[in-house]
Amino acid sequence: MREFIYFSQHARTSGNFDDLMKAGRMDIVCHVIINSFFISNKIRNDVKLHLIFYGPPDPPKHLEMIPGRVIPETGKQAGKEGIDISKKDLIGLIKRMLFKYKHGIKHEVYPGYFIEKKGFWQVLEELQAEGKKLFVLDDRGEDIRKADIPKDCVFILGDHQGLPHKELKRLKKIATPVSVGPTEYFASQVVTLVQNELDRRGV
Repeated sequence: MREFIYFSQHARTSGNFDDLMKAGRMDIVCHVIINSFFISNKIRNDVKLHLIFYGPPDPPKHLEMIPGRVIPETGKQAGKEGIDISKKDLIGLIKRMLFKYKHGIKHEVYPGYFIEKKGFWQVLEELQAEGKKLFVLDDRGEDIRKADIPKDCVFILGDHQGLPHKELKRLKKIATPVSVGPTEYFASQVVTLVQNELDRRGV
């Protein structure tokens, strides 16, 4: 299974927000979710997404999503009827997950949708222990088209401000830096480009 980690320094860690921009660019989070799971007329069932938020008032929060065939809040399943998805649906999902956080446990809000208080490095250490190969998106990294990528791969990307310099420097000691090319893209577009590369390889 391919996995993505989206790290945001400022994304809000409680569900009491309305302005997506002021809530730490939750609009970007929505696009990352869409590009992680949605393709024409169906939901990917081979992807897991980790959202790690470090904004106020109670950081960090780790939201883990393994949607399978259903995205909560949309009221539809993947299939012939198509998928009714919008930012409103996804913001409703994120808010519900944040509101349903329970101290001290990894809480399953919906089947395949979990929230817990866990930091960035703890998530990475657990994935490493599972034998996952870590990649970090970096414009100075190896061209992704030339990189050796196994099936159990994890791609790490930051928000619109990127990963903090200190974290990126430390991350490069355990993760392989890869680039999607010379053009700078939005974080959500990077997810699509990585997905395309893996699809073409059959990874």
